[in-house]
Amino acid sequence: MQKEELVDIVKQLQKYQCEMQTIEAKAANTGCPTRLYDSLSSFSNQDGGGVIVFGIDENKEFEVVGVYDPQDLMHRVSEQCKQMQPVVRPLFTVCDFNEKIVVSAEIPGVDVADRPVYYKGTGRLKGSFIRVGEADEPMSDYEIYSYDAYHRRIRDDIRIAENADVLQLNSMKINQYLSAVKENKPNLSQLSDNEILELMGIVKDVRPTLAGVMCFSKYPQAIFPQLGITAVVVPGTEMGQTGADGERFLANKRIEGTIEQMLEEAMLFVKRNMNVKTIIDEEGKRNDKYEYPLKAVREAVLKEIAA
Repeated sequence: MQKEELVDIVKQLQKYQCEMQTIEAKAANTGCPTRLYDSLSSFSNQDGGGVIVFGIDENKEFEVVGVYDPQDLMHRVSEQCKQMQPVVRPLFTVCDFNEKIVVSAEIPGVDVADRPVYYKGTGRLKGSFIRVGEADEPMSDYEIYSYDAYHRRIRDDIRIAENADVLQLNSMKINQYLSAVKENKPNLSQLSDNEILELMGIVKDVRPTLAGVMCFSKYPQAIFPQLGITAVVVPGTEMGQTGADGERFLANKRIEGTIEQMLEEAMLFVKRNMNVKTIIDEEGKRNDKYEYPLKAVREAVLKEIAA
């Protein structure tokens, strides 16, 4: 990082009066902060990494207070970085801002194959963090498991669904799927229906897989009650904010069904709760313009379902 870039970051912090997704501020005017592990973990676990700026006091409206000793600070920060697994390698920049010394430590985002980065003193389950806005939040068990599944190449989608039976699958949708597969994949058209379903991960050993249940079951939540969508409309821009009358939610709905059904129902929920502009063109034709592009909304919902 160039010194000019560090000065720009300091000005951003002072202008917006808040930390950001990739920027953390620490005072460090009386000594090195002793608990940087959460920020080191969260920045390392996101693609863009992040920057910790020392010499800025958040509690004093992001005033530049300077650091106590830049050389000792960099040494102590590096020592904390060595307590991470894998070890974090920061890149330091030192600059003068209004006759006060400011130091930045750029924390690179690590490759997905090396995540989660965590503090060895507390272990992977308690020492893994993720950045959410300006906060470092502990990773959930599921988020940690997702990385484990990636490392071990675990395919949860094709594991056998316990307590499920092929009779619970929608035979009409299965037949439609088989017809489409045979039409689009000539090499599979000569195989039996059961062989195709096995190869495509719908069943395994003549029993439905997770993918089979979530795509073709008559009621998937009978087997996996936790796999649904909770759709809410909040009065502010963040969860937890309340409205003028103290209301926490303006709308709240539990969405169930197959993946296809949940996607369509989620899209309807979003449409019902979005602002819509009605535009009449020069020819008198009516056009409804949604607050957010529906294609982007659909992709966002699909991404969350896939996660």
